[in-house]
Amino acid sequence: MTARDTVDALLARCGTTYAAEAGIRLRNTPQPLYQLLVLSDLLSARIRASVAVSAARALFAHGMRSPQRMAGATWQQRVDALGEGGYRRYDERTATQLGEGAQLLLADYGGDLRRLREEADGDLDALRAGLRRTPGIGPAGADIFVREVQAVWPEVAPFVDGKALQGAERLGLPASPAKLVELAELAERTDRTDRTEPAGSAGPADGHGVAVLAAALVRAALDKHVVDDVRAQA
Repeated sequence: MTARDTVDALLARCGTTYAAEAGIRLRNTPQPLYQLLVLSDLLSARIRASVAVSAARALFAHGMRSPQRMAGATWQQRVDALGEGGYRRYDERTATQLGEGAQLLLADYGGDLRRLREEADGDLDALRAGLRRTPGIGPAGADIFVREVQAVWPEVAPFVDGKALQGAERLGLPASPAKLVELAELAERTDRTDRTEPAGSAGPADGHGVAVLAAALVRAALDKHVVDDVRAQA
């Protein structure tokens, strides 16, 4: 089994970002970027990723898709939506953090995370530090946001966080960001060829390809069944 075989099997098994799984159509616009920040907060807690995704979907289904709507919701409405998504262990604290975080984002950046992007000016450490000012977003949450947002913010790509590297180790892949980026490039070239894109269109892996592979590797780190399935398919 080659590393390429393993990556192909992994992407076939779970080749989607967490943002996509949560129903976020990620673009460089204020609302989806805010939704990604909410999802990053939920995913960073010690709770199953599937529950965090379900809770994000519930919040968005109840209209809390922008900082304005999140700040305008009552604390109880946020608690109820989180509970509906199964996020009960941390629902009260998280409901408070989401409200405070929305108010802070509105006060500091007018609700638009692109202003934080401009402020960071391509400095990854500055971006993470800015994200960590948000209540509920610590180092893990900031890394989750960057890992996913590289799909639309190319200046932070390629980014492979520690949890993704753990997944690579479990699958017997090289625990090296540079090597994993190379594998993402190979997977993208194959995908572009399968879609019969024009010759010469297959350049280096963009942020989206790395984001997809990194998210899949995180799933391998979190779920032994993913590792078993990949090994059986590869």
